[in-house]
Amino acid sequence: MRTLIRNGTVVNAGGAVAADVLVDGETIAAVTAPGVFDTADEVIEAEGRYVLPGGIDAHTHMEMPFGGTSSADTFATGTTAAAWGGTTTIIDFAVQAKGTSLLSTLDKWHEKADDHCAVDYGFHMIVSDVNDQSLKEMESCIDAGVNSFKMFMAYPGVFYATDGEILRAMQKATETGSMIMMHAENGIAIDELVAQAIASGRTDPVEHGLTRPPELEGEATSRAIQLAKVTGAPLYIVHLSARHALEAVAAARNTGQNVFAETCPQYLYLSIEDLAKPDFEGSKYVASPPLRPRDHQADLWRGLRTNDLSVVSTDHCPFCFVDQKEMGRGDFSKIPNGMPGVEHRMDLLHQGVVAGEISLARWVEVCSATPARMFGLYPRKGVIAPGADADIVVYDPAAQQTLSVETHHMNVDYSAYEGMSITGRVETVLSRGSVVIAGGAFHGREGHGKFLSRDLSQYLV
Repeated sequence: MRTLIRNGTVVNAGGAVAADVLVDGETIAAVTAPGVFDTADEVIEAEGRYVLPGGIDAHTHMEMPFGGTSSADTFATGTTAAAWGGTTTIIDFAVQAKGTSLLSTLDKWHEKADDHCAVDYGFHMIVSDVNDQSLKEMESCIDAGVNSFKMFMAYPGVFYATDGEILRAMQKATETGSMIMMHAENGIAIDELVAQAIASGRTDPVEHGLTRPPELEGEATSRAIQLAKVTGAPLYIVHLSARHALEAVAAARNTGQNVFAETCPQYLYLSIEDLAKPDFEGSKYVASPPLRPRDHQADLWRGLRTNDLSVVSTDHCPFCFVDQKEMGRGDFSKIPNGMPGVEHRMDLLHQGVVAGEISLARWVEVCSATPARMFGLYPRKGVIAPGADADIVVYDPAAQQTLSVETHHMNVDYSAYEGMSITGRVETVLSRGSVVIAGGAFHGREGHGKFLSRDLSQYLV
């Protein structure tokens, strides 16, 4: 099956060029000047459109257990929604429960995802129990194609790791060339602030943000960076939300330390004002780290321009308002932490292009090329080039749309961006050469997605 995408503007991290793209089977066969090829089994007209490498969302949580419930998207529904939004690869998190092994955890997540995903997928491993066995099993995970390990400085009693445990895991990462990912918030201090708020009768959702101040994200980020410096480990800060943390990352990068960071669309567009919405509506916006005061947003956009923020992921972890978020009525600490977003990342970052916050090439870089390089998938993913997987998005930059729960495809009963009008829309999506989105309809299938065994980060070799 040969598919010709013609007359479009091909956009890679290096820039944009008028070109045709020829797909042969599952891979890209050629990127040529317009008109070189004139026939194929299928022709997709892309005049006036961008032709992009498929998006890579390097931070999702499908079917994730949390606080007595599980995130609402399955691997089938979540990857279908991703495809609708131009994301053709996700990297999800296998979650080690304390007292279990990393390898049994990986097996469990394969059971959830294998033969169910609509687009390609990989895994990171959450390490919540650091001991001799789990440190040894990190090596086995790398052999199985999982070479990034997330740890938590938050959630005492659930995921929390002590500084000593973090140090041991970082030493193993240095030894193996793998990546430590860090949820950087001072969970010990936060838990005390939460207890004080509840004891004084402050139980509304906005308290989630007020008890997790940006200073405690900055402090934990700085501490993680110092531990990484002592051990020589590479460090990737997940879902960075606050200027305090960004300043610590920028300072480390300026010295040449291997410190990287991602942010998420919610921190670029939403704020603590959303957490303060009345009638418990604020619970829809409870995630950790929390939404910040609006004045942090300009710093985050600047971080994307300077590459102190290298990646935009979603931390997609949806919980329905009815029955799930409502578990925290009267006690904000019981609201499941997480927001939906996997479907709208590409569109929301395109608004940054429209507004002049980032360039067209930078949009592709932070949404596709850099996550591919960061997590060992490039050049199979993240680029429109001969030999790459034919994960391709035809994007209409002039289309108008309004985001709404009525039209999204995520398995959640609200939109965090309800009523937001945006410019640009995904028109056609190919996953490994197969058309999965076209003509306003889903043409893919559950089980099309393949597991991606990843190489080590290309920023470390």
